[in-house]
Amino acid sequence: MRLTRRGWAVVTVVCGAVLLSWQFGPRALNAVVVPLVVVLLAGLVTAGRTTRPRVTRHSVAEGFIGEERRVEIAISTDRAVAATVTDAVGDGLSATTDPVIETTLDGDETVAYDVRLERRGERRVGPLSITVTDVVGLVERRFEYEASTPVLVYPRVRDLGRGPATDIQALAGVADRHVHDEFDHLREYRRGDPLRDVHWKSAAKRPTDDLVVTEYADDEEVGAVTVAAECRSDRDDEMASAAASVATYLLELGATVGLVVPDGTLPPESGRNHHRELLGLLAVTTPGELETQTKRDADVLVRTDADGTTVVVDDRDLPFDRLCGRGRRRSARDEQGESASERDGRADRETDSRRGTAA
Repeated sequence: MRLTRRGWAVVTVVCGAVLLSWQFGPRALNAVVVPLVVVLLAGLVTAGRTTRPRVTRHSVAEGFIGEERRVEIAISTDRAVAATVTDAVGDGLSATTDPVIETTLDGDETVAYDVRLERRGERRVGPLSITVTDVVGLVERRFEYEASTPVLVYPRVRDLGRGPATDIQALAGVADRHVHDEFDHLREYRRGDPLRDVHWKSAAKRPTDDLVVTEYADDEEVGAVTVAAECRSDRDDEMASAAASVATYLLELGATVGLVVPDGTLPPESGRNHHRELLGLLAVTTPGELETQTKRDADVLVRTDADGTTVVVDDRDLPFDRLCGRGRRRSARDEQGESASERDGRADRETDSRRGTAA
């Protein structure tokens, strides 16, 4: 508990008045000094009796670089108090609305502000402080809250459709490795079975000419695509972006995709929840190298070093910049007055927004 600037001004006036009263008598000053002393004492009592507000931080949805998210904090008080709520915004985030909120807390209130996601990783908002004051604003009391809220920022997902057709086809070919590659057994034909699964050679040998169809192994691991990613420099953001772009592209083609990075492994799966898990792991991955056997077993290897990022498919090196179409962009402004870098940045933001909606 401490005096505000206004409170110190009142103290100064009271002290000055007391000094003047020694020379000119106290009666003429009672009308000024006494009310100020009463108000100051009332402020001290009010601030001293204020109970600690109860704070509940709401979770913040994850998102892509460049998106905005709302931070909401529920605050409960036993009675109405004037307060200033101040929340800290961590690295990798920027506040688009003021995180310092002056308000009156009365019962259950929710304060909110917006932040922009600037950099990949697990970022944080908080800790929080609440400064309550008396009605006149002479005395304040500050309450600190150490809790913070994590904000997961996904790596940028780039559109691979702008790269050369041969490179895109090489990558897309990985997604065509279906489960039907592994034979299990034969069974009798049932109505509704696709004719492409009929095993004509075996059916011809049957004396009754009954049709038989091929049954394939029902194994999630068969036909799955594993994407491995490593970074041998401090360019892990670039590695994460490349791996996220490749994994997202393969998932959109219908492949079952797994991921291996220096910080962890996700088994092959598909679907929106799995896509979020992939992006979440890539959001926090750090530089590091994978074991040689892990890289050999991977269907797609994303390799980042000081020279850049390369996507390796079937022993073929595809520069990631070329997959994104950067190798063919023009340095001059195009006919719409938009530079190549501005055009790529806008396209990437649109792609991230589209991926976020799909996720």
